[in-house]
This record gives sequence, C-alpha cells and structure tokens, in this order.
Amino acid sequence: MLIREVVTEDAERFLQLIKEVENKSEFMLYKAGERKMTADKQRQQIEIITKQPNATILIAEEKGDFCGYLMVIGGNAQRKKHTAYIVVGVLDEYRGKGIGTLLFQKLDAWSITHKIVRLELTVVTQNEAGVNLYKKMGYEIEGTKKKSLMIDGTVYDEYYMAKLR
Repeated sequence: MLIREVVTEDAERFLQLIKEVENKSEFMLYKAGERKMTADKQRQQIEIITKQPNATILIAEEKGDFCGYLMVIGGNAQRKKHTAYIVVGVLDEYRGKGIGTLLFQKLDAWSITHKIVRLELTVVTQNEAGVNLYKKMGYEIEGTKKKSLMIDGTVYDEYYMAKLR
C-alpha cells in the first residue's frame, strides 16, 4: 500500500475516486451524483492546495489503483493557519483493511512537519466505524452538531472531533 500526496496528473483519477466513495457511502456530505466537479476544475483545485503550506491531499494506492484519500484543508485566516479540517474516504471494498489508519499515520507525520497543531473533522454519530477509527487515531469528541445532515429524509447529528498536538 502506497500513501502519497496527490499531484495534478492525478486529477481525473482522484475525482473518480471521490465520486465512487460518495456513490457507495451512506454518510458522506455529497450524495451519489450530486458532486458537479470536472477533471479540469479538480486539477485547478489540486494546484491551489499543493501551493498552500497547511493543506494537502493524501492518496492511498494499491497496485496502481486509488482506493482511499484524505484531504487536509488548512485555515485561511492568519489566526487559523495552525489548524486543518479533514475529509476522508475509502472505497467500500477496501474498508476494514487498515487504509484509514495508514492515511491518518501519514497525516500525523505531515502535520508535524507543517506545524499544524489542531486537526479537526465532523462525523455522523451513527458512523461507528468512522468514530472508532478517529478515536483510535487520537481524536476526541468535542461536541455534537444537532440535526446537522438530512440523508434520505432522516435527520442525523454529527460529532465535532479534533486531535491536538
């Protein structure tokens, strides 16, 4: 398993990965088919992210196939540059194989090098696998966003979770 930072040449494959994860996951922000991103716009987004010292995208690659990702979006305001928001996704058929753990381990090393002292994310409270992974990786629940998401007519809460250095 290779965990590496994304490059602009990955744009089309990365976008396909995101869409596949969203198509099969019940708890991602965007539902299947809702994302309206083109490969060109994805390439532009990657270019912007790779130029920011507090942002990156990590890709999990198995035998040349993309199977997971972790996006790190750093704070824009001067007073928030030490923080980053995380979005993670792993293809359904690769879940439970340690890919999430590997992505978070790579993130930990990256965040130390880039002087990020607060990593944060949100997760649907019913996403037990996600919550367990984040807790295992040192994230703590800081609060609950009540009635945060509406998925297929059902309202869900999300946890605010963070890891501090």
